[in-house]
Amino acid sequence: MTEVLSAESIIVHLSSQIEFNWVAGQEDPDLPLHEINVSQHATLVGHLNLVHKNLIQVIGKTECEYLQGLEENFRNNMLNEIFSVHPVAIIMTDGIPVPEMLIGYANKFHTPLLSCKTDSNEFVDTARFYLHDIFSEKEVVHGVFMEVLGTGMLITGESSVGKSELALALISRGHRLIADDAPEFTRTGPDILDGRSPGVLKDFMEVRGLGVLNIRDMYGDNALKLNKYLRLIIHLKRLSEKEYTQLDRLQGGREIRTIMGVDIPQILIPVAPGRNIAVLVEAAVRNHILSTSGNNATQKFIELQQHAINNQSP
Repeated sequence: MTEVLSAESIIVHLSSQIEFNWVAGQEDPDLPLHEINVSQHATLVGHLNLVHKNLIQVIGKTECEYLQGLEENFRNNMLNEIFSVHPVAIIMTDGIPVPEMLIGYANKFHTPLLSCKTDSNEFVDTARFYLHDIFSEKEVVHGVFMEVLGTGMLITGESSVGKSELALALISRGHRLIADDAPEFTRTGPDILDGRSPGVLKDFMEVRGLGVLNIRDMYGDNALKLNKYLRLIIHLKRLSEKEYTQLDRLQGGREIRTIMGVDIPQILIPVAPGRNIAVLVEAAVRNHILSTSGNNATQKFIELQQHAINNQSP
């Protein structure tokens, strides 16, 4: 799997945190985008490196002083080696003045030369986080993603089963919407799925009969959350009478659903007229939180029953 990277995309994605000045150099019209293997993203950016040449070379005070202290011929050979491999960009940090020698090489090799006032270490950390985010494995899962009692919870189920109505009821009860219909999950760790809303759907929810609602305008900023780790799936389903009677009375409808190699607990909640699904979901989340901390109600009940049986007189 590959992704593409350009100096313009760096500026767009980091501009909310870092103010850039495009000093010199233009992206090569024959190579405006650099194709990157996703397994390489951790080593794409770093301080000036001639051995493992970063696609984004960062020059701070220390690196700049090192370059300026070199003998001229040696420095020119080094700069030729840096620019000839066509890095995505050279970033000058720490607010230091950009040396004329770098401007000349940037123009000659069609390499974007950017500057910023951000500390070099801070820039590298920020850029690595951004690269990790865009190159990590992603998957869109149909459902409504919410924060309920501090837990990232995905509501799933077939079309028209009542997912959006349930989400609206939960929002009215003080819980928060993250993404409606098509939340995007990124695997950011061995057992971590970070979910958020695609930009175009952010703040909005579709409810049959009401159309598209702007949740921020209706309920305020506190009714929304940007992202959350997925910890629980609530699956809504209409059951036949036979299926309903076959549900485990002690465990309920529990199973594991695997998304991008991460196992997520899933709880089945039968949908039927008269059931207060929002209350059931809150109870399911509370019980899940207790279970993950070692307080398992089912196990406690079984142990109490067994204790009563063992102590019953013959």
